[in-house]
Amino acid sequence: MTTGQSVSVLPMKDSTMQNPTMPAPPPGGPTRPARRRWPALAASLLLVAAASAAISPPSADAATTPVAVTVNARAGLATVPDTALGVNQAIWDQNLATDETSDLLRAAGVRMLRYPGGSYGDIYHWKTHTAPGGYVAPNTDFDTFMAGARRVGAQPMIIANYGTGTPAEAAEWVRYANVTKGYGAKYWAVGNENYGNGHYGAAWEADDHPDKSASQYARLVVDYADAMKAVDPTIKVGAVLTMPGNWPDGITAGSDPGPWNQTVLSIAGQKIDFVDVHWYPGGTAAESLARTAHIDDAAHLLRQQIARYAGAGAERIGISFTELNVDAGRTTQPGALFLADAYTDLLENGVFTVQWWNVHNGIGTISQVAGHTDYGDFGILSSGNCTADGSVCQPPLNTPFAPYHGLSMMNLFVRPGDQLVRAGTDEPLVTAHAARRPNGDLAVLLVNKDPDDAHPVEIDYAGFTPSSAAPTTHTHTNGATAIATGASGSATSRVLPPYSLTTLVLRPADAVTGQPGAPGRPTAAAVTDRAATISWPAASPGRSPIAKYEVYRQNGTVSEQLGETSGTALAVGNLVPGTRYTVNVVTRDTAGRVSWSSPPLTFTTDSPAASTCAVRFGRTTDWGNGYVGAVDIVNKGADPIDGWTLTWTWPTAWQQVNSGWSATWEQVGRTVRATSTADNRRLPGGGGSTSVGFVGGYGGPNVPPTGFTLNGVPCTVL
Repeated sequence: MTTGQSVSVLPMKDSTMQNPTMPAPPPGGPTRPARRRWPALAASLLLVAAASAAISPPSADAATTPVAVTVNARAGLATVPDTALGVNQAIWDQNLATDETSDLLRAAGVRMLRYPGGSYGDIYHWKTHTAPGGYVAPNTDFDTFMAGARRVGAQPMIIANYGTGTPAEAAEWVRYANVTKGYGAKYWAVGNENYGNGHYGAAWEADDHPDKSASQYARLVVDYADAMKAVDPTIKVGAVLTMPGNWPDGITAGSDPGPWNQTVLSIAGQKIDFVDVHWYPGGTAAESLARTAHIDDAAHLLRQQIARYAGAGAERIGISFTELNVDAGRTTQPGALFLADAYTDLLENGVFTVQWWNVHNGIGTISQVAGHTDYGDFGILSSGNCTADGSVCQPPLNTPFAPYHGLSMMNLFVRPGDQLVRAGTDEPLVTAHAARRPNGDLAVLLVNKDPDDAHPVEIDYAGFTPSSAAPTTHTHTNGATAIATGASGSATSRVLPPYSLTTLVLRPADAVTGQPGAPGRPTAAAVTDRAATISWPAASPGRSPIAKYEVYRQNGTVSEQLGETSGTALAVGNLVPGTRYTVNVVTRDTAGRVSWSSPPLTFTTDSPAASTCAVRFGRTTDWGNGYVGAVDIVNKGADPIDGWTLTWTWPTAWQQVNSGWSATWEQVGRTVRATSTADNRRLPGGGGSTSVGFVGGYGGPNVPPTGFTLNGVPCTVL
């Protein structure tokens, strides 16, 4: 075997994080098993460009060079559901459903509450209100939780006990909740983080089943779904998956047919209604804030996995993210910034609920973050307790921490029924999001992740003209104990304070009435390497008849028109092979009024069906942040090839070739080149082939490349 050139990379940094779903008991509570630890994804082998910028000192002119912000109101993303904003409740919290706690959650816009609390879900027996091995606080039983949820105005997300429970126990809980009590509890997840049961080596999640495989979990999810839906066929049952690009994604253990997500979806996909995912990005404050850049690709991979493995009708399966938090800055401004940025990114990708971990958790490791005391507490509200030696105490009970204000900002930014639209900036330390409201308003959320410098911004709008009046402005700054609200400044320029959240609510310059309805969700058919046919349900006319539909591609924040038609389907051509496209359709009537955009459609073009070369790209051993890659190269042309270079571009900036063999390997930016060696440079015509390999690394979602060229010729991907 010939060893080619090794590619230099940044050193890998191992890390672990405590399992946030297994908190210490409240003061005076009985002792319980020590907190378990779980492996976190190792630090990126190659930091994403946004992360690199986020951890570098701001440039000297950072505070004077305006950040260009673009908001494209016609590049529609997902519509905000009524379950969007959520948090976790837990049975060790004696303030779980008090009036004060519930009223604070209601004021922050919480519309979904999870119970009985992370890993406690796999030891909790609802009927006896016990959790062997854990602490159960008084006044935390299911009926008390539901009373609090009703006061909040939130729907419940309930964890059915998989680890130490049975399908029959879960079915009895459904009967009690929805038949006996009439609570109408709709969402039921089977277990919590069940991949942490030791099957992959790390064990923090309770699991009494002798068989701890992903296959066994999936088979029992089927049994749980059957038993629970036999009681109430209207409920939705969810299965636990893992975040793409995070442990144990990509790892196959035992006799499972594939990694956790593939196995669970292939066995239980026809029985579930949603998948449940957690995400703790880890790292420093700057690193976790930068890793929100992973979300779009992680959501894309998760949708691909569902479509590929869950069987017919997989598009019905929703996605919930029921735990999020950070390692650094949990009670200070980094937590608030991460919450707002991550919640919005996930909602833009069609997730139906995002839930912070958690309401009350208790004091942890004390540190100073950006000039303020961070109590290391996963809760959004203070538990009012102290360190074991009494040297440091939290603020009084239910004092809001910074993430609470981040959640409250989300409630000011988006409402159920709003349509999120594409927004972006040219500065990694500043992110932007936007949403259209049914009354014609536009809300813009601006996040300044720079702890040191204010950033002036200049905002450009497409598909929306703001009024000249000062917008309603909501701002939360580092260390502030509330959100400041007023009408101030301009819709097109302002200065964002360091480490701040700012929401602008803009009125349109001219009220438009009578516009046509938006088209329904598009679909793609007859997708080839160069073309596709986009079709959509017809829109309803407004005051004037519909004249045509216009089809646009989202290219960053720019909408590029692909074509228009008076019908409800359009064949588009001149597409690039192996490329991901996101498109929207808008309706235009005979008076020139334009609708909101349709929901987005994302599809990927094929590789060339006919080519003189073919490539098979595969992964063998995967260990969660790296893998062994295998690439087969085939000369399908009639003439021999004497010397070759295979080229591809990684879809993300956090993927890398670390070393390789049977070729000379080079990576520049995202572009990889593998060049033949003396013993494999000649590929005979008519099917001559060779195989090369490499060790790859990834520090986020590992999106496979979709386009390859051999000596500049696009190849068929096998």
